Amino acid sequence: MNEAVLFFFNKHLEALPIYQRLEASILERVPTAGVRVQKTQISFCQKRLFACASFNPARKKALRPAVWLTVSFGLGYRLDSPRVDAATGPYPDRWTHHVTVASPEEIDQELLGWIEEASQFSLNK
Repeated sequence: MNEAVLFFFNKHLEALPIYQRLEASILERVPTAGVRVQKTQISFCQKRLFACASFNPARKKALRPAVWLTVSFGLGYRLDSPRVDAATGPYPDRWTHHVTVASPEEIDQELLGWIEEASQFSLNK
């Protein structure tokens, strides 16, 4: 495990298994992706950023699980899914989606499919 990742999760160690599954799954599907640990997020990039993990809340505190991680990704359209806690359109034809994940099992085929689509979308921007 990367020392920077451990430092990032210093105050949220219980969420580390969620991130470990996320990172392993993304790198399996997008082997050319790079991982960059920053102060407020861990970014997954190719030519451009396509997904990230953070503790930026996408859901009101009363509705958040005890253990959680926000997974964000960008697509060329607004995704209509009950799993998406928030979606913003910061640029024309680009939507950033935020999903609250409470367990490693929630890093499933549906979420990974969106992230893989986001990786392809980022290459074409």
